This record gives sequence, structure tokens and C-alpha cells, in this order.
Amino acid sequence: MAGTLYIVGTPIGNLSDFSPRALETLKTCDFIAAEDTRVTRKLLTCFDFKNELVPYHEHNRKEAGAQILQRLLAGENCALVTDAGMPAISDPGEDLVNSCHESGVAVASVPGPSAVVTALALSGLHTARFTFEGFLSVAKKSRREHLASLVNETRTMVFYEAPHKLPATLKDMYEAFGDRRIALVKEITKIHETVERTTLQEAAEKYATVKPKGEYVLIIEAKTVKEIDEEQSEDPVALAKSLMAQGLSASEAAKQAARLTGTKKGDIYKALIS
Repeated sequence: MAGTLYIVGTPIGNLSDFSPRALETLKTCDFIAAEDTRVTRKLLTCFDFKNELVPYHEHNRKEAGAQILQRLLAGENCALVTDAGMPAISDPGEDLVNSCHESGVAVASVPGPSAVVTALALSGLHTARFTFEGFLSVAKKSRREHLASLVNETRTMVFYEAPHKLPATLKDMYEAFGDRRIALVKEITKIHETVERTTLQEAAEKYATVKPKGEYVLIIEAKTVKEIDEEQSEDPVALAKSLMAQGLSASEAAKQAARLTGTKKGDIYKALIS
């Protein structure tokens, strides 16, 4: 009989957030698949656990995933953890979960803290509808295309960002979205937990000179239906040119302008290259 893969949420800062059920699951599983075994070993040491740890991360997920699956099929139980928060969210664990489902291996959840919903709750921005966009690409062109695709988003947007990438990301966000409200949340559940409520323009200007520290969750307010209606009356060619100034190709700018204004992409593209 096959074993079970347990998706176990771990604290994102404060160890007191570790649930009794999560601790019991880690203690009794045959082995633990960890994003970084060094980080998880420190966590286990705090509770005097000595479970077997196997690395499972972005760079070894195919080979390690196959080995973990074989052990599960042989009857062992495995706990899947990430460095902090819920596994399989913006995380290679999603591949392992999918493989288990396809192979008939039971998958069980042991929920824990999540930076996405915690930061959203702390932000004070609208929470009824939101979209989680994860990490943006380090490639400038891909990052700007991703942001351009969200210009007309009517749900609150949530992003993860590393400190060394934050200044460039805020600059691109301001250029793409204009001056919207933003909450920059960091050090969640830790002593220096911070919620910085400001605007994209002010944030971009500040972090152009101030060195950011810590991992960030960025919460950006959505565009209203009224704003979209007003923009759709814009000159589509002028809008496309402004998108090209942000780094988009003529083809991609025409596509985005067509989506925003209802004009045919081909007509806008011809005007751009004529």
C-alpha cells in the first residue's frame, strides 16, 4: 500500500506559529523533503527532531521527485516543506504533488502560515478579490511584459520580491501602472514586521536611493472599471507608443493597446510601423 505525501506549512518567522499537528506530522513521517535541508535541519533541531531529510528544490526536482515518488509508492510517508510557509505555492513542490495525484499516492494538507494572505490582510487594501503573481522575471523584457499584461487588472495584485530586485521592480511597476497605492510588507510575524503604505511613485523614488532589507510582499491596488472605461476612449496608437516607451515591442504594444481600447491589433501595428 502506498504512503502519503503531507504538505506541511512551516512558520514564516515566529516559531510559535508552528501548529501541534504540523509538529506531529514531521515527527512521525518516514522522511522529509525540504527545499533547503540546512534551513529545515535548524528548524527540526529546535524541537529535537532527527528525521531523515532529502533535498527537493528547483534544480533537482525531476530526479529527486522521481526518487521520492518511488519511496511513497513503496509505502513510506513523506512530509514536504519549504523554507517558510506553505509548500507548492510559487514552489517546485507543485510538481511533486501533481506526480503523486497521477500515481495514486494520497496527498494530505497540514496548513500553516502563508505570506500571501497574511500580507494581504495586513495591507488594508481591498481583499475580496485578488491575484497572486509570485516573483517577476529577472529579465527586463519579460518583467515588463508581465506587468503590461496586468495594466487592466481589477483585482488587488500580490507579488513576492527579493530586496536586491526591489528598486528596479518598483520603477517598472510605476511606469506600467501609474501612481497607485501600494503596501510593502516585510519581516512578517518577526520582531521587525513592517507594513509600509505609500504610492508607487513614492516607493520607486525612495528605494532608488535607500537599500532595501528583507524579503518583500508587494500589495498593489487594482484599477477600477471607471478608469478602464476612460482609458478605452484613448487614442490607441498613442497608448501603444507609450507602452513601447516602457520597453515593449511594437507587436506586444499593439496587442496590449488593442485589448485596452477595443481597436484591432493589426490597425494599431500598421500605424506604429508606418
